[in-house]
Amino acid sequence: MLFYSTRSQSAPVSGAQAILGGIAPDGGLYVPERFPQIAPEQIAAMSAMPYDQRACTVLSAFLDQYSRMLPGMCQAAYGADRFDTPQVAPVIPLGDRQALELFHGPTLAFKDMALQMLPHLMTGAMQLEGTTDEVVILVATSGDTGKAALEGFKDVAGTRVIVFYPDGGVSPAQKLQMVTQQGGNVHVAAVRGNFDDAQTGVKKIFADDAFKARIKARGKVLSSANSINFGRLVPQVAYYFSAYADMVRAGAIQQGAPMNVCVPTGNFGNILAAWYAKQMGLPIARFLCASNKNNVLTDFINTGVYDANRDFYKTTSPSMDILISSNVERLLFELCSRDGQQVGALMQALSQQRKYTLPAQAAQALKAQFVGAWADDETAAAEIQRVYREHGVVLDPHSAVASAVYTRYRAQSGDETPALVVCTASPYKFSRSVLCAIDSAQGLDEFGCADRLEALSGVPMPAPLRALRTLPVRHQTVCDRQQMEATVDAFLTK
Repeated sequence: MLFYSTRSQSAPVSGAQAILGGIAPDGGLYVPERFPQIAPEQIAAMSAMPYDQRACTVLSAFLDQYSRMLPGMCQAAYGADRFDTPQVAPVIPLGDRQALELFHGPTLAFKDMALQMLPHLMTGAMQLEGTTDEVVILVATSGDTGKAALEGFKDVAGTRVIVFYPDGGVSPAQKLQMVTQQGGNVHVAAVRGNFDDAQTGVKKIFADDAFKARIKARGKVLSSANSINFGRLVPQVAYYFSAYADMVRAGAIQQGAPMNVCVPTGNFGNILAAWYAKQMGLPIARFLCASNKNNVLTDFINTGVYDANRDFYKTTSPSMDILISSNVERLLFELCSRDGQQVGALMQALSQQRKYTLPAQAAQALKAQFVGAWADDETAAAEIQRVYREHGVVLDPHSAVASAVYTRYRAQSGDETPALVVCTASPYKFSRSVLCAIDSAQGLDEFGCADRLEALSGVPMPAPLRALRTLPVRHQTVCDRQQMEATVDAFLTK
């Protein structure tokens, strides 16, 4: 299978080359030449498979170069020593919906589902391409990707990982997870600004040919662990097939019947993975794109106009505090009939004016498949309280945004199609916000909130978060967006 740039100005590449490069030379994102099909009987067979075999089925369809490697890679990525449940991504009933729990990995967020796999794909790509250069993984994070990348690539031979996060724009637990990260090849820096500043800075580094040539002369090449890298996106497709198989096995849906999915969305990668699954044959009817107060995606879906010229809000769901959602570009490529020139023009307008308008036909296609809706902090808190009171389940604020959006959608639409709501993080990563929703956090620090949440819920605090109490801070760099390239250079000379 070959991969093409969404802007069509770069030559097609192999899967290994797409994963190594991360982003295309013309600034576009890599997409597959076609969507491979997984037949209904293959989907049905997944019900009897463990998670690693389900993932291998999906990844093999895209990454044929890796065919001999993938079974072992999937087994290593999703083994019992990496996830705290053998199901890896369990589905639980939650009243009138099913909930997909994606936070059972080592960093307690859905990013583990891909970033436990990506290091294997990256080192496999290095073998397939015969590269001896050190691969420098650049990451901009709104909270969860950073820690998941740090943990996934920690001490992986031939790699370095450099993470930038918005200073003051992540939860205390998310920050502690990153600044205490151990490993000889990891670097972390806070960026003065928001996530969009960090993400823009990373993209500018990728676009700087002189910088890339300079580090190439030192035996280093850039790549990405953000969802701009197809190797980050494709493992996420797998858990939608897995969830459907579990719903069939549990009797929550009939084999072949459609389901709706509701996904809390920031950079658009998670919900795009669901859309890719549908293109491959998974019967998904509607995609509910759930945003917080930074509701640029809601307006985009409803109007066909992407307009990032708006106030930026810091919310209790910081991983969704994003105004420029990178993975929308991959969807645009499909909505615009794979016209890379048109996509390039839209992305240029976004870069220069922070705004673009979809052609009418593309806007209609978008609205026909997606429902755009949002929930503010107060609504999410009320949903945390409702779900805890009615079901004894504690949601984190991001999952609560999705749950609140689905609750409202079902009430307003009357749509009773079986639904999957995606739960993306452990509530303990946002213990203060969660505790305030169901009790009181008065007089408690972050760890006190976690202790109180544990006492109330009866769900043990995950060991990786408990360990943060005593881990030393190892990363204290803070920089402006304009200093990010120099910061990378300084890290690489260490």
